[in-house]
Amino acid sequence: MAFAQAVGGTRYVFPDLRTLLARATPLRSGDVLAGVAAESAQERVAAQRALADLPLRHVLAEPVIPYEADEVTRLILDRHDAAAFAPVAHLTVGGLRDWLLSEAATPEALAGLRPGLTPEMVAAVSKICRLQDLVAIAAKCRVTTRFRNTIGLPGTLSIRLQPNDPVDSPRGVAAAILDGLLLGAGDAVIGVNPASDNIDTTIRLLELLDAVRDRYAIPTQTCVLAHVTTTMLAIGRGAPVDLVFQSIGGTEAVNRSFGVSLSLLKEAREAALSLKRGTPGSNVMYFETGQGSALSAEAHHGCDQQTVEARAYAVAREFAPLLVNSVVGFIGPEYLFDGKQITRAGLEDHLCGKLLGLPMGVDVCYTNHAEADQDDMDALLTLLGVAGVTYVMGVPGADDVMLAYQSTSFHDGLYLRAALNKQPAPEFAAWMERMGIEAASGAGELPGRMAPALVGLS
Repeated sequence: MAFAQAVGGTRYVFPDLRTLLARATPLRSGDVLAGVAAESAQERVAAQRALADLPLRHVLAEPVIPYEADEVTRLILDRHDAAAFAPVAHLTVGGLRDWLLSEAATPEALAGLRPGLTPEMVAAVSKICRLQDLVAIAAKCRVTTRFRNTIGLPGTLSIRLQPNDPVDSPRGVAAAILDGLLLGAGDAVIGVNPASDNIDTTIRLLELLDAVRDRYAIPTQTCVLAHVTTTMLAIGRGAPVDLVFQSIGGTEAVNRSFGVSLSLLKEAREAALSLKRGTPGSNVMYFETGQGSALSAEAHHGCDQQTVEARAYAVAREFAPLLVNSVVGFIGPEYLFDGKQITRAGLEDHLCGKLLGLPMGVDVCYTNHAEADQDDMDALLTLLGVAGVTYVMGVPGADDVMLAYQSTSFHDGLYLRAALNKQPAPEFAAWMERMGIEAASGAGELPGRMAPALVGLS
């Protein structure tokens, strides 16, 4: 079905929903690179107006990637809950935006609506939102998950402690863990990106993380962000695996480029659940996503990168994750050129994930060749905090020496907690108090033997 809209005396025609969504997307370099972006601001406005008038039922009826060609499309449509969709089924995309901003869209109403929303619906809504809309709607979404602690409660902000080391040195990892714990980070997860996907290194790091957690009875979870198949091998060899990590995307083809499928992710989740390592909960999966991954793998099917990103959240939702993280600026300026585009994308990702029921974190980050700086990241970090982001990254000095990109530091997380009166996950906050660490400022000292003991564990 074609869509037409006149703006400024020019009539624009969009041949299908996929094209309409792409042309309506606020400018970003990845869509220009893919050849799907609007050719002018005027064409973009025409597409946004046409999109606002589009009935939600049509979004449901016209998949952007054919059902028979893609297992993610099949997942989206097979899991759609018509009863949950019924209260908004009569609305247009613009009408849904208005409802989401209204007082009727309470946290309880939004939770009930989640199974009735598709990624394409929430992507469409986000494209016609200004930044304050993205913040205001997301702030009303409540998503809570549990493993050894409780993440996402109102009034909380969690931090992933990211103790990466360029050569996977246990001593380097241990030093960064100590730094992060002293500054109140680690309640989301203590998660290491390994420099290699070697199974022996993965197991050694898993054992280090678990030894630290167990020795000091830290109510958190640990993860080595190896490929899902490596983690499954580690489980088979008796390694202490809390969470299974995997990068995912919004099409079957991009997931294939990552070496995964829906069936493999299901198998991995079942393996992790069989270990029964969670205490208050059993959310055992950790996913990372990012706008541009499908285009870089030539697996986007002509869709814009933000719509494909939202489709990745349907994959994540299927496996009840503890954490989902948009690494928004990590892929580079070819996909998000500057601070303005990164800011917009981060808020879009957060909103779309939350509307679909995911515990969304955002890696507020950029690569060194992007037109962005830490001031841009401060602004995005603050906007996300107001929007109720579930967690952010904690990287020593905000400079990841292994992945070679700029993120947020332990001090940045402390700033956001203090500025917005947020606390860590309650179980972790109680542990910090027992250990003499001040939750708001990171002041205080761990027991004098902790630092040498961490070195000894390494």
